Amino acid sequence: MKTEQAVNPLKSLNNYGQSVWLDYVRRNILIDGELKKMIREDGLKGMTSNPSIFEKAIGGSNDYDSALQKLLAQGLKPMALYEHLAIEDIQMSADLLKPVYDETKGHDGYVSLEVSPRLAFDTEATIAEARRLWQAVGRKNIMIKVPGTTAGIPALETLIAEGININVTLLFAQSTYKQVAEAFIRGLEKLAKNGGDVSKVASVASFFISRIDSAVDQRINDRLKSSTVSEEKTQLESLLGKIAVANARLTYQLYKQIIAQPNWQALAKKGAMPQRLLWASTSTKNPQYSDVYYVEELIGPDTVNTIPPATYDAFRDHGKAARTLEAHLEESSAMLISLKKSGISLDDVCKKLVDDGVKLFADAFDKLLAVLEKKHTAMCASKPDNELNKMTYKLGSTELELEVKKKIDDWQTSGKIKQLWSADASLWTNTDENHWLGWLSVTDDQLAHLGNLQALNADLNKFGFKQALLIGMGGSSLGPAVLSSAFGKITGNPQFYMLDSTVPAQIKAIEDQLDLNNTIFIVSSKSGSTLEPNILKDYFFEKVKSKLGAAEAGRRFIAVTDPGSQLEKIAKAERFRYIFHGLPSIGGRYSILSNFGMVPAAVIGLDLACFLDKADLMVQSCGTSVPAEQNSGVILGIILGVMANHGHDKITFVISPAMSELGAWLEQLLAESTGKIGKGLIPINGEDLSPASMYGKDRLFIYISLETNLDPAQEKAINELEKAGQPVVRIELKDMYDLAQEFFRFEIATSVAGSVMGINPFNQPDVEASKVATRNLTSEYEKSGKLVTAAPSFTVSKDNCTIELFTDQSNWLSITKDCQDKQSLAAILKSFLGLVKPADYIAILGYMEMSVANKAALGTMRQILHDNLQIATCLGFGPRYLHSTGQVYKGGPNTGVFLQLTADDTVDLPVPGKKYTFSLVKTAQALGDYQVLTERKRRIIRAHIKGNLSEGLTLLLQAIKESSMPLVEQRSR
Repeated sequence: MKTEQAVNPLKSLNNYGQSVWLDYVRRNILIDGELKKMIREDGLKGMTSNPSIFEKAIGGSNDYDSALQKLLAQGLKPMALYEHLAIEDIQMSADLLKPVYDETKGHDGYVSLEVSPRLAFDTEATIAEARRLWQAVGRKNIMIKVPGTTAGIPALETLIAEGININVTLLFAQSTYKQVAEAFIRGLEKLAKNGGDVSKVASVASFFISRIDSAVDQRINDRLKSSTVSEEKTQLESLLGKIAVANARLTYQLYKQIIAQPNWQALAKKGAMPQRLLWASTSTKNPQYSDVYYVEELIGPDTVNTIPPATYDAFRDHGKAARTLEAHLEESSAMLISLKKSGISLDDVCKKLVDDGVKLFADAFDKLLAVLEKKHTAMCASKPDNELNKMTYKLGSTELELEVKKKIDDWQTSGKIKQLWSADASLWTNTDENHWLGWLSVTDDQLAHLGNLQALNADLNKFGFKQALLIGMGGSSLGPAVLSSAFGKITGNPQFYMLDSTVPAQIKAIEDQLDLNNTIFIVSSKSGSTLEPNILKDYFFEKVKSKLGAAEAGRRFIAVTDPGSQLEKIAKAERFRYIFHGLPSIGGRYSILSNFGMVPAAVIGLDLACFLDKADLMVQSCGTSVPAEQNSGVILGIILGVMANHGHDKITFVISPAMSELGAWLEQLLAESTGKIGKGLIPINGEDLSPASMYGKDRLFIYISLETNLDPAQEKAINELEKAGQPVVRIELKDMYDLAQEFFRFEIATSVAGSVMGINPFNQPDVEASKVATRNLTSEYEKSGKLVTAAPSFTVSKDNCTIELFTDQSNWLSITKDCQDKQSLAAILKSFLGLVKPADYIAILGYMEMSVANKAALGTMRQILHDNLQIATCLGFGPRYLHSTGQVYKGGPNTGVFLQLTADDTVDLPVPGKKYTFSLVKTAQALGDYQVLTERKRRIIRAHIKGNLSEGLTLLLQAIKESSMPLVEQRSR
C-alpha cells in the first residue's frame, strides 16, 4: 500500500461523517504493523471479514502455515482449524482497534465475524451460532455478521435484544433494509424493557452496491441487443452503472425517515446509537467505471464504507472526498422508475443477488474447508491407528449389484455428494431439507469445544455423584443407551440409567435403584415440549426437592435442549446445574454426536477426544473430496435405497452381543427418516436368525461385528445366508470406540437412501399424529376426569386374568369373516394372522414394563410368529417406539400387521400438577397410537390384559402358538 499523501483522502472521509472500514483480514497485516499504520495514517476505524476473505487469506498464503502445524499437531479437524485461525485473527484485529473503540465511545473500532453461510436460512441455528461466536471471541468491539435473509432478520432482533453487536449483511433491496431497521429497533426496545443498556449495542446494515450494477447492467445490455427503438436504447444506456448508487441514496433517505420516528427518538434519548448504513461491495467490477466510483458517490454522515484493499489504495491515491450521498435525489428516483418501466425488476434482481450471495459465501467456505481437509487428511494418513471400519457387501443378484454401481457412478458424475454437503434441498424433495444438516459438521464443533464436556465430567466426579439418570425420548435417549450398554460402568464415573417410559412400573423400577442424594439427572429434549420428559422431570424434581430442598434440587439437574425452548426457561428458573444447547439444525435422530449424545457420554466417562476423533475420520471419508466409489456412507445409502426400491425393504440387523443396543438406535434412524408417503425401510432388530430357507425376497441383512466379541452362531448364520444368495452387508469394528464411525456412516447413508427413494429423510409427519391423539385424550381427562374407551370386540377369561380384544369395525369384519369359532381366542387370532401376506411384517407393540419376564414373553411370541409365518417381525415397547418405529408403522408402506398389547397397571404414580397419573398417560398413548393406526387403515388388533399379567401373557402365547402353526402351509398353497 502507498504511503500517505499530504492530504489523505481516506482520512478526509471522516470530515463528512463517514467511517472507513477495511473489507479484509489477513494475519500478516496484524503482526507486521500494517494495520496500526492504517489506523494512524488513514483514519481506519474498523474491519469486516467473510468466508471469501478468509478463504483467500488462509488458502492463498503461507501466513498461517506455522499456526496450522501447531493446530494439526493437536489433532484438530478442518472446521475446528478454521475457527481457531479465524477467531485468533478477529481477536487480534479487535485488540488493535480497541483504542478507536474507546476514543469514539463505541461508535467505531469494530471487526466483524460471519456466522456460517450454511445457516443463512435457519433462524434458530443462526441465533445459536451468533451467541457461540460472540462468547468465543470475547471482545466488546466485535460484530457478528448475520445475513439479511427472511431467517436472518428475526435472528437480528433476538440478538440485539441480548446485547450482541450485529452487522446485517447481504442487503440489496430498500424493502429488506426497512425490515432490518425495524427489527433492530424492536430488539433495542426489548433490551431496554429488560433493563439492558441500549447505549452499549452497535449495529450496521451492510448494503451491497457494485453487485447491483453488475446484475442490472447485464439485463440492460441484454435488452439493448434486442431493442430497435432509438429512444428506448438511449434511455437504457443512461441507466448503465447508475442504479446501484441511486438505490443506495434513496435507502439513505429511508434511514433518515426511520431515525426521525418517535420510537427511535425515544431510544436515542436513552443513548442508543443508530444502526448505520454500511456500503459494502464497493470495488468496481466494470473497468469502464472509475476504480473509486462507489466510494466517491456515497459519502455522507452516519455511514460506513467498508473498502477492499485495492479500492482502499486507489482512493488514498486519487480519491476525492465530498458530500455526495444526498446529491441528485430526484434523478435517482426517476432512474428507478425508468428501470421499472423498461421491464427490469430491481426487486427480482435483489432477490437473486441475496441467493447468489449466500451461495458465493457458502462455496468459499467449502473451498476453505477443502484446503484444510487436505492437510488434515495428509496428517491422518500418517497415523497407523486411524483406520476406517471395513465395509463389504454381496447383494445376491448381479442385476442389483449393477444397479447399485450405476447409482454410485451417477452420484459421482452429477455431483450429488457436493449437493448433500452444501445442503441443496433439491437432492431430496426440495422442501426444508437444507434446514436439517447441522450434523454434517458437528464433530468439528464438538472437538473445538471439548473442554466444556471434559469440565462437566470433572465437576460431577468431584462432587461425588454415584448415579446418573437420563430422562428423554427417541433421539435424546437411544444414542446414550447404546453408549451406556456398550461401555458399561466406567471406573470413577456414575452408574448410568436411562428412562424413556411412562409405564408406572418401569418408572418405579428405576426409582428404586436410585439414591437421590447422589444422582445427577439429565433432562434431554430437543423441543423442550415433549410430554414424557417433561412429566418425568417434574416427578423426579419433586422427589429430590422434597428430600433436599428446591435450591439443592436444581443443582442435581442438567438440561440438554435447543436454545429458547420451554425446557431452557424452566431450567433457568429452577437453577439447573448446567444447560447445554443442541443445534436447531440437527434433528433428534441425527443428534448423537451433538450435545444430546456427548453430554451423556461425558457423564458416563468416555474418552471423548478419542471418540470424536474416530467419528471425524468417518466424516472426512464421507466428504466431498472422496469419490463416490470410495465413499462408504454414500455406498451404504445407495444400497439401502436401491434395495428398498426393489422390495428388499426389511433391513435386518445382526449385531455383536456387546453392542446390541445399537440396533434400537438404528431402528429409529431408518424408520423415522424413511417411513413416509407409503415408502420406508422397515428395520428388523433383535430377531433371532433362522435357516436361509425361511426367508423370502424382502430382506437386506446388515451384519455389524466387533472383533473382540464375535458370536460364532451369528458368523455361521450370516455365512449361510450369503451362500444362499441373500443380500448381506458386513461392517467390522476393531474396538468399541469405533461405534463413533458407525453413528456418522449410518446418518450419511440414511440421508442418501432418502434421496434414492425420493423422500425427505429429515421430517417425521406421522409422529405428531399420535402425540395429538394422546394430547386430546389427556386434555379431555383434565376437563372431565374420564377417559372414554370403546367396548371390546371379544373377551375371554381364565383363572386370574381376562383378555379383551379391540379393533375397528372394518378390521373386525375382515377377521371374523371366515372365523370358524368366534368364541375362541385362538380362532380369532388365527383369522387375524390370516390377513398376513408373504412380504408383510408383523409388529408386537407392548405397553408394559420392559422387565426381563415381559421381554422374554413377548420375545417368545415374536419367535413363534417368525418361525410359523416366515415373515419379518418387530418388537417394540410403548411409548418408546412411538418416537422411533412409530413413524414407519403409520406413514410407511401398508405391509404391517400390528398386535398391540396393553395391561392394567398394578402400581400408579402421580404426575405433579396434573389430575392424570402416569398410568393414564400410558393408556392415552396406547389408545392414541391405536387410533391413528386404525385411521391409517392398518391391520391392527389390541389385546388388553386385566388381572395377572404373567398369566395373561401365557394365555395369549398359547393362543398364538395354536393360531399360527398351520398358516404358513395354507399360505404356501
